[in-house]
Amino acid sequence: MAAVSAKITRAEMDRKIDEHFGYEARDDIEGVLATLAPDVDHDIVGWPTGPARGREGARSFYEALFADLSDGHAECLRRYYGDGFLIDESLWRGKATGRPFGIEGRGRPLEFRLLHVLEFTSEGEIGRENVWVDLAAVIRQLPQD
Repeated sequence: MAAVSAKITRAEMDRKIDEHFGYEARDDIEGVLATLAPDVDHDIVGWPTGPARGREGARSFYEALFADLSDGHAECLRRYYGDGFLIDESLWRGKATGRPFGIEGRGRPLEFRLLHVLEFTSEGEIGRENVWVDLAAVIRQLPQD
């Protein structure tokens, strides 16, 4: 991964993560990938294939995500900042149209908390994205009959 920089400001980190979330809300894979460093460490905790490396390594996660969830929006609940990193706690709301996290969605409404731990490069790109999903909330809202 590219080196983390202390030069990036809170406002720059906020702009980048808000840009990233905006592309996600529009199901824009190319836009999302452009916010990531070319050699990003992309780790969605619990994702079946494990952590990925590089933009192309992260692509399959976003393809699955956009097929499984729709009409989504992430609402920021709080953010914590450090030297070149940001922790974002958000609430995602939308519809489970596919099989999010391997669970039949059937077009049902869904909301769950997300915790993003992001490290930024000296160029202001996301150099590491580590995401934790409240899977218990997903399971509770999408019971299988």
